[in-house]
Amino acid sequence: MARVSYAELAATCEALCHGETDTVALMATLACEVFHADDRFDWVGFYRVVGPDLLKIGPYQGGHGCLVIPFARGVCGACARERAVQLVPDVDAFPDHIACASSTRSELVLPVFDGRGDLIAVFDLDSDQPDAFDQADVDGLMAILAAAFAAQPASASATP
Repeated sequence: MARVSYAELAATCEALCHGETDTVALMATLACEVFHADDRFDWVGFYRVVGPDLLKIGPYQGGHGCLVIPFARGVCGACARERAVQLVPDVDAFPDHIACASSTRSELVLPVFDGRGDLIAVFDLDSDQPDAFDQADVDGLMAILAAAFAAQPASASATP
């Protein structure tokens, strides 16, 4: 399979998600579409902010994920804590990496914000290939996430 066309993926996601205001429905649809868009993507899913400094698994595609991740641990925790993209070419070199799947070699985690700019989740992509992700993935996926969630009112967020 060729690398994902982010222009095509964004158009598909926009068509599927247009007008949707339920955060979980958006997460489920995006996880599915992104997972099936590129063979590099082994696991794709959301970890929702459910409390102070705590993430819990949200909609995902692939094998089982970790159920709970504190902001203080792993790549997802670093993304949530720093509110910044984590592009990890070699998970074994990342301090305190949480191995939810032993096959994961590289990881990309992106922050997800609601309409007020509050962090509501992180979007996690794992690959069984080393150095599988690059800036084109970051840019393409951040644009898709912004289009889907930035217009969402805070009341539609996944946090209690």
